[in-house]
Amino acid sequence: MVKTIIINASDNVAVALSNLKKGETYEGVILLDDVEKGHKFALKPIKKGEHIIKYGNPIAYASADIAAGEHVHTHNAHTNLKGELEYSYHKIPTPLPAVKGRKVNVYPRKNGDVGIRNELWIIPTVGCVNGQAKLIAQTFLERYGAAGFDGVFAYTHPYGCSQLGEDHERTKLILGKMVCHPNAGGVLVLGLGCENNQMSAFKASLGEVDNKRIKFLVCQEVGDEIEEGVKLVKEIADVIKADRREERDISCLKIGLKCGGSDGLSGITANPLVGRFSDYIVAAGGTTVLSEVPEMFGAEQLLMNRAKDKPTFEKIVKLINGFKEYFIKNGQEVYENPSPGNKAGGITTLEDKSLGCTQKSGSGPVEDVVFDDGFVTRKGLNLLNGPGNDMCAVTNIAAAGCHLILFTTGRGTPFGGFVPTLKIATNSDLAKNKANWIDFNAGEVLESGFDAQLEKLIGLVVETANGKPAKNELNNTREIAIFKTGVTL
Repeated sequence: MVKTIIINASDNVAVALSNLKKGETYEGVILLDDVEKGHKFALKPIKKGEHIIKYGNPIAYASADIAAGEHVHTHNAHTNLKGELEYSYHKIPTPLPAVKGRKVNVYPRKNGDVGIRNELWIIPTVGCVNGQAKLIAQTFLERYGAAGFDGVFAYTHPYGCSQLGEDHERTKLILGKMVCHPNAGGVLVLGLGCENNQMSAFKASLGEVDNKRIKFLVCQEVGDEIEEGVKLVKEIADVIKADRREERDISCLKIGLKCGGSDGLSGITANPLVGRFSDYIVAAGGTTVLSEVPEMFGAEQLLMNRAKDKPTFEKIVKLINGFKEYFIKNGQEVYENPSPGNKAGGITTLEDKSLGCTQKSGSGPVEDVVFDDGFVTRKGLNLLNGPGNDMCAVTNIAAAGCHLILFTTGRGTPFGGFVPTLKIATNSDLAKNKANWIDFNAGEVLESGFDAQLEKLIGLVVETANGKPAKNELNNTREIAIFKTGVTL
């Protein structure tokens, strides 16, 4: 088994693919320290102040002299990142592979979209009725079951009241996008009655809806809200039971790209594999979405150079500097990342993390940038505004219209969003130890190569689109989190 890797010929560090011992020789140097899997060691002397190069790009500067064979990490490396920057557009070729299309079996929707699930959702306008939403779902399932469709799920959250300005509008927007999501055959919107997120204004924000599939209930306006809610859910269920899957080209899919609990192998196995998948689905005429804007910092110029044109480049600049402004406005350094778990797994700086993270986008052109108020409407690779936090990011990506999420992880997480969230392990140890969480083992890339694993991943996505449950669905791990930036009363 190969125990080390030099990712790019210009790198001055190598990455350990397994735990290495002091005194052993790898890549022509004798190790001066033990080096854990996912961590880096110097291939040659690096003077204090010199760049540390990984992925062919600077990931840090040396904060002390580093000898060949020495462990390179937070104790002797420091980020180069600063605040807002000026950028220039240097367009590069972004060829896509010739690919063979696939077919998927999906639910056609009235508006021309498709869903990969036919679920019934209960969405509270305010956290005060979370308990009622869950009790309505539970009572319905105990009384009638879910034969003929894919289940009843209550998506609770703590917001909808005592929020001001942008936070209030974002709550209303995210919940409204969920109501319109094609994976939901029908939705019961459940309100309290006195909340800021008033049902009348919320309904108006949705525009025209199918009143057989989307129904509304204000708890303060009825005697027994549980019985009334169950009645409405049954009416919706009776309609969506008639929905049937139909064959469509795989180009109908919108797929979100996310990482969480990353480690030093994320940018070597799982993320580049997902990047190859992104290129595949885009070449086949489909859509992928990359978010986690703070985890683009340090790699943003590479994305900018892939913009299809100058206006798209300018959108990416706005995306990056806008999120940096959010950090600065709140008195935070833009490089306050990676997390303790990331560092334990071998990621040293935000540049190190970002250069690995953005590999999920593949090498194709950036077609569009979507900000907080929009849906993904353009085929191809899209960038989406939003934070790196797993729950908020997955909620944002799914709310923008994605049918499922490819979620790479080196440390492991059981989390799942309101759409199928396929967990892709960066290493075989994680895939084995947390088989109840992990859907796909990208650690096998090190044994069989990218081409074989890409075929397997495409097959898994097709199966999931056709109805095979993701591990988060089997575990009933389905959460939403709404990004909040302002004041709560």
